Amino acid sequence: MSMNRTIMISDIHGCLVDLDQLLNTISFDSRVDQLFLLGDFVDRGPNSKETVERVMQLVQQHHAIALRGNHDQRLVDLIRNSNKDVRRKFLEHGGLQTIQSYLHSEVLELNDDVLDSATDYIGKNFMDHIRFLENLPLYYEDDSHIYVHAGLNPNYPNWREQPDYDFMYIKDEFIYSRMRFDKPVVFGHTRTSDIHGSPDVWFQEDRIGIDGGCAYGLQLNGLIYENGTYKTVKVGSR
Repeated sequence: MSMNRTIMISDIHGCLVDLDQLLNTISFDSRVDQLFLLGDFVDRGPNSKETVERVMQLVQQHHAIALRGNHDQRLVDLIRNSNKDVRRKFLEHGGLQTIQSYLHSEVLELNDDVLDSATDYIGKNFMDHIRFLENLPLYYEDDSHIYVHAGLNPNYPNWREQPDYDFMYIKDEFIYSRMRFDKPVVFGHTRTSDIHGSPDVWFQEDRIGIDGGCAYGLQLNGLIYENGTYKTVKVGSR
């Protein structure tokens, strides 16, 4: 059976209610739809643990393709190699909400002792989540699009050879580059409100930004590609 629609969503950041609402709004049916989830499933929003569980279910039971975002990598790094720099970046970028979600606790402040306890708990009880996140691919390509969390580095003639870091972190160097790609690049990571002043999907020649800034009180975008045309759907934040 061929897929009728390609559905793209990025930067869920623990906004599980919005993800489920969006999938319900578009009547997602994995028998005829191909779903792409472009990374950043944790941090900032209220339900990181539950979002990872939902993404795992979508991948394992509904052949969704999920990519690894920088926040997903940061959680992996926290559990695998919790040095001071990793901890600092985790806390600076919404990690408190992730710890609250995994511990089912209203932790108000993360000092070293609390973080030690939290990482130990996650490591003992949710290593399936960590293994899932760290094994997610950094990009995917089909006949119509290139899918990536952050973007492609224009300094690499063969973008597949760029550093892993760029797939998860690159911003302006990709977005505003004059480099042209063989097919449209669909990406998240950079909020579209920072690109064109609106949380709506950003279309620009051969690149499409879809991060609506859900965890910042804006919206979760869904981009639907069907029969050569695009349709956008959005749901409000929590």
